[in-house]
Amino acid sequence: MKKLITLLLLLPLILFAQQKRPINIDDLWAMKRVGAIELSPDGKTIAFTATSYSMEENKGKTKIYLVNTKGSNLRLFKETDKSISNPKFSPDGEKLAYSYNGQIWFANPDGSDAQQVTDIYSEASDFKWSPDGTKLLFVSEVYPDCPDMNCNKERDEKQKDSKVSAKILTHLMYRYWNRWLGEKRSHLFMYDINSKKYYDLNYQSNHDIPPLDLGSGNDYNFSPDGKEIAFTMNAAERVQNSTNNEIYVIELKDVKENAKIPIRKISVSKGNDNQPVYSPDGKYIAFTSMRRAGFEADKLNLMLYNRETGKIKELTNGFDRSVSEFAWSPDSRTIYFDCANEIYNSVYKIDIAAGKIAMLLKEHINDGLTISPDGKIIYFRQQRSVLPYEIFAMNNDGSDVHQLTFMNKDLLSQLEMNPVETFWSPGANGAKVQSILVKPPFFDPNKKYPLIFLIHGGPQGHWEDDFHYRWNTEMFASQGYVVVAPNPRGSTGYGQKFTDEISGDWGGKVYTDLMNAYDYAVKNFKFIDKKNTFAAGASYGGYMINWIEGHTNRFNALVSHDGVFNTVSMYGTTEELWFPEWEFKGTPWTNRALYEKWNPQRFIQNAKTPMLIFEGAHDYRVPEEQAFQLFTSLQRLGVPSKLIYFTDEYHFVVKPQDSKLWWSSVFDWFKKYHKD
Repeated sequence: MKKLITLLLLLPLILFAQQKRPINIDDLWAMKRVGAIELSPDGKTIAFTATSYSMEENKGKTKIYLVNTKGSNLRLFKETDKSISNPKFSPDGEKLAYSYNGQIWFANPDGSDAQQVTDIYSEASDFKWSPDGTKLLFVSEVYPDCPDMNCNKERDEKQKDSKVSAKILTHLMYRYWNRWLGEKRSHLFMYDINSKKYYDLNYQSNHDIPPLDLGSGNDYNFSPDGKEIAFTMNAAERVQNSTNNEIYVIELKDVKENAKIPIRKISVSKGNDNQPVYSPDGKYIAFTSMRRAGFEADKLNLMLYNRETGKIKELTNGFDRSVSEFAWSPDSRTIYFDCANEIYNSVYKIDIAAGKIAMLLKEHINDGLTISPDGKIIYFRQQRSVLPYEIFAMNNDGSDVHQLTFMNKDLLSQLEMNPVETFWSPGANGAKVQSILVKPPFFDPNKKYPLIFLIHGGPQGHWEDDFHYRWNTEMFASQGYVVVAPNPRGSTGYGQKFTDEISGDWGGKVYTDLMNAYDYAVKNFKFIDKKNTFAAGASYGGYMINWIEGHTNRFNALVSHDGVFNTVSMYGTTEELWFPEWEFKGTPWTNRALYEKWNPQRFIQNAKTPMLIFEGAHDYRVPEEQAFQLFTSLQRLGVPSKLIYFTDEYHFVVKPQDSKLWWSSVFDWFKKYHKD
């Protein structure tokens, strides 16, 4: 009788478990993607964005939601026909500003009385309020030599009406990531709400604010008294060779309409400086800074600029992690920040006076730190492999971590996903290498499962405990695969020395680290089917797949997405030249030997493993010629191969239906080479 009662009690749980299913591509695109968060001045309301995608329409739409800081009363701010984003409360909390249809709008926090504020021809984006609520900072793309908006409009119309489609190039960079740059530059504008006047703060400048790359999401700000503006800009004549973003300030008393404004540089490093944020008391500007010129993955240190003395102090000296986003406490005594830490993005705080750093939250991926007006609560986003971004809160000592929003609760309740596990294996020269392990849904330790071995890009990046919308570990595991994703040499989150040790050594220690991790997993996890292992990677991960093709027969089949195949020709077609020049210690004509040493094209004659290749037509970071060379070589050698060329994608596959083709093609490729 007791057994029967126990069985009856467990029956609902058993039935519930049976109703769950593995995640699929439609689920991935059905998730609401929580974006930017904004706290009201009274600390009672959070505004945030969430983007939903339609597979049928093949696009997404962003909306703004509001929720009380206790997690109650979730509501839609306003229904619009197009995406609405960038919610920003006015300093008095009476208005919520937002971006809509290329302009800035104001409305009451309940969505009523919506009014368009800006009407600038070149459009306004990514804005900030002044402390007194009378001005706005925003960025807009203009022709640097145009004195006014009429000139910008005339130039655009002339270009549109021209029958000539030729592009005339006289300098680098002429394109970036997925777009041709043309003659326009991103300028920082200030709008006076009362006078309705626009001020171009880098009037007739050829430099972009914020910089094209290596900036942050917080690269311009008003001082607390509203008398000064700090911003990030790269003033190098040849930005394709320079990582030297710098911090500058402008005094508002010098701002005039249609006039060049004096600027003053406050940063001193030859490396990348960005993210200038004033302390609430106005005494300091904190910013992040790299020491080494030309290295985009150097350690980001947290710096403190004293506005009275002009002296700069490094706050994170001796802390071997790279600072990402940060936020001041209201009393200006503490800075909270997040940074890559092993497979996590952890939260820390630093006492400004004592210089003491303390970890508040280690696990999962945490960002978007926002501090309550009384300084007691930290609001932030968190994600992990089984949970897309949601809004969380915790006390300023790291206690009482709790979830406030549940945007995908119903969908997630239907899915069977296993959280990440990790293991460590020996790497080259005695290093320890951490790998993520994800087991398939409904895992049975007595069964054998095929393996998908994932290699991350960067190369200075890392696999982390996140819910990724492209390389999602749960999706890879969903069709009955064990997933192993190592963080070899070059990965971030393990100290700067570990990160540095891939530069100039692309196929060296990192290859040993990876193959050792693979061998360790196959040997030690008895549930992995040794006869059926597959590997995939993108960007640098694609490079390593191409390297693997010429160096080992460990895998049944490979997937190379937007990967470097010919290091020499890559130099002549990519855009940011500081990257190959740092990684290969010069140009192909000054250090040809190193380019050739780590060139996968030199070893392609050894190729035997079937390979699926993906490439985007608008990928200007690793351009299409790399995929064409690789595919041509494999076909000429008679190696089973397939190239899927997306005519409307770039370095990433971002459209729902293209993504569906991507995932189905990967699984079909692996299935084709599965051995019974």
